[in-house]
Amino acid sequence: MLNKCLMAVIGLCLILGSGCGDTEEKPDFVFLLGAEPETFDPALCSGQPGGRVCLNLFEGLTFRHPENLTPQPGMAKSWDISEDGLVYTFHLRETTWSDGVKLTAHDFVFSWERTLRPITASKYANMLYPVAGAEEYNSGKNTDPNSLGLRAVDDLTFEVTLHSPCAYFLDLCGFYTLLPTPKHVIDEHGENWIRPEFIASNGAFTLDQWLLNRSFRFRKNPKYWNAESVALDLAEGIPAENINANFNLYMSGVFDWVDASGVPQFVIPELKKRADFHIKPYFCTYFYRFNVERPPFDDVRVRKALFLAMNRHDIVDYVTKAGQTVAHSLVPPGLPGYEEVRLPERNVEEARRLLAEAGYPEGKGFPKSELLFNTSESHKSIAEVLQQQWKEALGIEVELVNQEWKVFLATTREVDYWIARGSWIGDYLDPNTFLDMWTSTNGNNRTGFSEPEYDALIGKAARTVDVAERMRLLRQAEEWILTDQMIILPVYYYVVQNLYDERDFDGLNPNLLNTIDLKFIKPKRGHRGYPREKSLPRTEIVSEAVPISSEDGS
Repeated sequence: MLNKCLMAVIGLCLILGSGCGDTEEKPDFVFLLGAEPETFDPALCSGQPGGRVCLNLFEGLTFRHPENLTPQPGMAKSWDISEDGLVYTFHLRETTWSDGVKLTAHDFVFSWERTLRPITASKYANMLYPVAGAEEYNSGKNTDPNSLGLRAVDDLTFEVTLHSPCAYFLDLCGFYTLLPTPKHVIDEHGENWIRPEFIASNGAFTLDQWLLNRSFRFRKNPKYWNAESVALDLAEGIPAENINANFNLYMSGVFDWVDASGVPQFVIPELKKRADFHIKPYFCTYFYRFNVERPPFDDVRVRKALFLAMNRHDIVDYVTKAGQTVAHSLVPPGLPGYEEVRLPERNVEEARRLLAEAGYPEGKGFPKSELLFNTSESHKSIAEVLQQQWKEALGIEVELVNQEWKVFLATTREVDYWIARGSWIGDYLDPNTFLDMWTSTNGNNRTGFSEPEYDALIGKAARTVDVAERMRLLRQAEEWILTDQMIILPVYYYVVQNLYDERDFDGLNPNLLNTIDLKFIKPKRGHRGYPREKSLPRTEIVSEAVPISSEDGS
């Protein structure tokens, strides 16, 4: 009888069809998308899988350089910035949506205003808060859209006024929340506008096909302003979360690119010997959230006790084993001008003292609590290590609970948990992307933590022009949520782990945000479709269960 993992591989081949022998057109490039996106409406998207779809269908005023991530001219061919740094005037390219309708500055005004509407309930509306009047409009304090610092001077001139200078605003202009969306399609089809038969895109690709939980097909957009530079005619993204199956699909030639943080950890030592396994730094941190409103974690002494009882070195040395490093802060190190916060090392004696002071000596009387994670053998492995560490060091029992991705997101957004797994990939290369999420109104907070003084501190940093002073304020904010309140437990800093054969494709250089921009990918060696000939030696298909000492790094 075939094992479950091999069945998963065969099943996905049957789903893909085109790669397993039928006459349907074969994609030039097949990649692991991650989980099935909740949505790929830019106004509503808030996760990496959906972001990958958005950024290949749409293009913002800017886009990120595929290697160094600096903002490049996108829909805006150029821009002017006022001397005080408050007014950005974008000069747009003469181009159209994929359905031939002219794209104008009015599309940007509509899209950004739509994201900010309270009724839209965008979880990333705060990305537009640098715009004058945006926060007040999004919160409902001001209901006049004309109060926003957004103006279509004419069809090809888009003027944005900020409430204060923003050092990373051009970077934000390439983020998926700020992508343009087609008003004429949304007006006609409402929430169904993203369906393949309705959607109009302005990026390098159109949505050729979307099969829920099965496949996204991206067709080269002939209307894209730089279409002649796009080498891929058809690409396919597969949403899949089974780490064994994902690895097997790469090894068998189905996938051309896999985010290898989602492969069985026990194969990492062998993968490190291979030329197609790529490890690079990642602007991302793995952590656990506390529900700070639910006992016993409403007591900061309990939160600090659990942190001090953790042996995070064991996790990176014996569980993840792919170059991850212990996180001494939330903001990953290495940002110019930002002094890293340093959390203390493990101290079991102090952890026990704090727990006893909170009323639970030797763990006695500690109430039932759960550690929640999204379904994954890797996350389970880490959770089991922490469960054992807390039991041995503090005498407390924590039950492990897993949920499928969409259910997990809903549970954490409702703050209906005790402790929950979390991770954060920086949206842009600035400390603020890790710190403004803990403000009271931010949809990514999900902890119950709400401090007007913290909100004010983040707001003050946003309005501060002096770079050194701004960094000082942001560091103060990080110390608040970590050393003072300990609302999260940082575990480790990720590394980018990708599987791809660079002899097959150009344009797949890993970057700090692990983005995959299809418009830069160029096939080599002249092959097309899958299963593909792979010149590198393959290991045998994985059929065993992932052991406790494995972690996928996602």
